[in-house]
Amino acid sequence: MDEKSTNSRLLIALVMVVLFGVIVLQYVCPSSDCQLLHLGSLSKSRDNAPQSQAGGIDSANGGNAGDPYVAEDGALSRFVPHFNFTTKDLDRVIDFNINGDDVIVFLHIQKTGGTTFGRHLVRNIHLERPCECHAGQKKCTCYRPGKKETWLFSRFSTGWSCGLHADWTELTNCVPSKMSVKEPPETQKLPSRKYHYITILRDPVWRYLSEWRHVQRGATWKASVHWCDGRAPTLAELPSCYGGDDWSGCSLEEFMACPYNLANNRQTRMLADLSLVGCYNLTAMSEQERGAVLLESAKRNLRRMAFFGLTEYQRKTQYLFERTFRLAFIAPFTQLNGTRAASVEVEPDTQRRIRQLNQWDVELYEYARDLFLQRYQFARQQERRQARERRQQARRRLRTKGQPPPGTRGAASAAVTKPTKSPQMLGSPQQQQLEGAPDQSQNQLPPEWTLDDQNAGSWEESDARAVESWWDADENDSIEDYMENVEQW
Repeated sequence: MDEKSTNSRLLIALVMVVLFGVIVLQYVCPSSDCQLLHLGSLSKSRDNAPQSQAGGIDSANGGNAGDPYVAEDGALSRFVPHFNFTTKDLDRVIDFNINGDDVIVFLHIQKTGGTTFGRHLVRNIHLERPCECHAGQKKCTCYRPGKKETWLFSRFSTGWSCGLHADWTELTNCVPSKMSVKEPPETQKLPSRKYHYITILRDPVWRYLSEWRHVQRGATWKASVHWCDGRAPTLAELPSCYGGDDWSGCSLEEFMACPYNLANNRQTRMLADLSLVGCYNLTAMSEQERGAVLLESAKRNLRRMAFFGLTEYQRKTQYLFERTFRLAFIAPFTQLNGTRAASVEVEPDTQRRIRQLNQWDVELYEYARDLFLQRYQFARQQERRQARERRQQARRRLRTKGQPPPGTRGAASAAVTKPTKSPQMLGSPQQQQLEGAPDQSQNQLPPEWTLDDQNAGSWEESDARAVESWWDADENDSIEDYMENVEQW
């Protein structure tokens, strides 16, 4: 009896130790690198790969880095730019006047994480007049301070006013007229309104698999208009891939076999000016020529957009949006711990075929990723330079006042004679950690950003220090620190 009791206790203790180890592992290593059951990466490490191979599947080496949707950290450790961009392309700061007539237009591409980002726009931005969102309603009211005018054109604010998942061609021809209908008569006549287009892109292979899974569950997007050059495409120009009400239950092979599948190169097509290639008339030019024209148009539009983010880089997407529009999010972005596409086991041959079907999207994504990371690096360098200039100005002011600059022997002796400091001299926790680890407390609202009177391209000194300390985290650090106290949608 005693022996059985002892064995039972040992078994219970062993189970408790295993459970405790699993829980600890989730905290210590939340990224996909520790998920033993995850699918091997479909996107090989692009940091050292040539341009022609970067951005897709590591089929040759059987890569196992995990879904890039959950593996942001470490992306910049060995990033080597492949494209040359001008300072104008990299220095993306928009003078967004929310109190005036400016409008942010969100181009929502299917299966890129746009739903999550769209909810951030209406629920997670620190505004003088926050959007009004009510339970049970799909749309929120996003009015300007003191006006009944919307500043945001998106699914969750104005609905699908230009059609379900309207593309660049549709939005640029539709938004101005739709905004005129929605606004009061005195606002309709204003010619100074600026439209700032934004979008989110995703690794094309993962996006393609995610769309397949979505269609397999019964999604059709039949309500999409595909309006171009004043008309919708004919059935001959855009045949359907299925005969019934939907394509539910289709296999991946069936999904890839349809030559009219709009999932192929969707991101390139939705960002390009389709009027350049005769819209959906595939006989206007050869397939290769059509793809090249669409790709160049998509790159040009993406480069000129006010902002774009990448699903695989949530922290950097948040940072660049805040810097571009001078708007601060209340809660930080987080990477999802998994996607439906991550559960799909895909053979190397199938992976290569998906890349071939989406060759223009693969090239566009590599271009977008390069521009995105260069913009991030450029912005960080500007912040560090501005912080260094502010420190130098502070030292010069101290010298003119006859006080020894910080860090000198005179300053040390002054500290002995006057050991206490005011809260202003001590600085905020963010200021104290300017050169150290980022502040771990995430339950405080981000500061509002304003333009410096002396330098129109920089933040106020106190705000900039707070932001700099937040983003000074090592790129290879775990995202665990900023996942605390995050609002779950």
